[in-house]
Order: sequence, then C-alpha cells, then structure tokens
Amino acid sequence: MKDEQLLRYSRQIMLPEMDVAGQQKLVDASVLIIGMGGLGCPVAMYLSAAGVGHLIIVDDDTVELTNLQRQIAHGQTNLGESKVGSAEATLKGLNPDVRVKRIEQRLEGEALDQAVAAADVVVDACDNFTTRFAINRSCIKHGKPLVSGAAIRMEGQVAVFNSQDPQSPCYQCLYSEGDDDDASCSHNGVMAPLVGIIGSVQAMETIKVITGIGRNLTGRLLLLDAATMQWREMKLPRDESCPACGESL
Repeated sequence: MKDEQLLRYSRQIMLPEMDVAGQQKLVDASVLIIGMGGLGCPVAMYLSAAGVGHLIIVDDDTVELTNLQRQIAHGQTNLGESKVGSAEATLKGLNPDVRVKRIEQRLEGEALDQAVAAADVVVDACDNFTTRFAINRSCIKHGKPLVSGAAIRMEGQVAVFNSQDPQSPCYQCLYSEGDDDDASCSHNGVMAPLVGIIGSVQAMETIKVITGIGRNLTGRLLLLDAATMQWREMKLPRDESCPACGESL
C-alpha cells in the first residue's frame, strides 16, 4: 500500500485483529454486489470507504424519484441515469483508489456464473427470489461465500452462506423456490434507515469474510424488528435434502 492509503485506512489498521495484513486483504479483494438499490448502496459505499480494492456492481435499472427515499448512492441530479453509473460516481468520490466495474444488465446463466467466479465474495442485495436462488446456485457451483440481506416494511435479515464449509446451509435451505416474489418494497413499503442498517451489517460481514477476523454469520440468521429495535438470532442447520446443496446432488 502507498503511504496515502496507510493514512486513509489508519483507523482500521490500528485494530490489532486487522493490522496492515488485514487491510491488504481488503485492498486485494474483489466483491460482486448484485443490486444497487436500498441495500446495495450502503454495502458498496462502506466497502469502498473501507478499502476493498475491486467492486463489481450490478443493476439493470435507472434511478427514479421513489428510489431517493432510501438508495443513498443516488441523488436528485441522477434521476434517469443508470443506477450503476450513478453509484460508480459516488464510490469513486468516496475512494478514488477503488476499481469499479459496472454491469448494467440482469445477470443470468453464463453471465452470472462468470461474474461470480471472478469475485472473492458475492453480496446479494437484490429484491426478488428468482435472482436470489440463481445467485445461491452459482455461489455453490463456484465455491464462493454469499452475504445475503433482505429488508421490507420495518423488518430485515442478514446471513452468510459458505458452500466450502460442509456444515453451512445455503440460501435454499432457508427458503424454497416458489416463495412469493411480490414480497418487495414496491408492493409492501420499507422504512428508509432500515436498509442502511441491514446493508451496513452486510458490509461488515463481507469485511469479516475477506479478512477472517471475528466470527461471521455462517450458519446463523440475524433478524431485526426495527419497530421495537430488537435483534434475534436463529441457528440455520443445513438441509440434507436441499435441492441446491443437499448431499444427494
């Protein structure tokens, strides 16, 4: 790292569990973030500020007025722009050293597999089950850790799925295909700071996965009821009959 980078990240480097070696892991890491909405914005912004060297941001949508209540990487002047373009400008403004690759399309099939294979960690910040299941299967296929988050109304959740850990469940151990794709913010609403809280936890878990510090949420589901500001934790066992990661595959 350059002297300027050592100064920029000094407040992290002084943490004994991080030190220069941990910061270098962040600088060398590549993170794929799928979705530049309410969750993806704070995830990408904190990872950029924290020094993750390469961010691959994915979204096929454009910035709309209804997004501005919670999608903090976008502003009034970005209306009508692509979300990845708007987000890239914000991320480079936070940290000019970060390399940002924009993918302005919905990732499916081979394109999804290629993007997942190229990343060290995958962050699911999308808003529909179909995409979530596809991301989960691709992460299993390529052995990549998946940091999953969701937020709706005044409730949120975060989990980490690590297919290289034989004890870790996958996303489909938790939800079965066919779950309601209408469970989105556009149909149900969402409180603005909630996505910031959940996205920040996703960013923290991503940093922990990259650096190996602390204990990440593999095998655990963290649930937030923002109305009462109560957190709950559930242990997630692996489903041996899971169609995505079960032993029969």
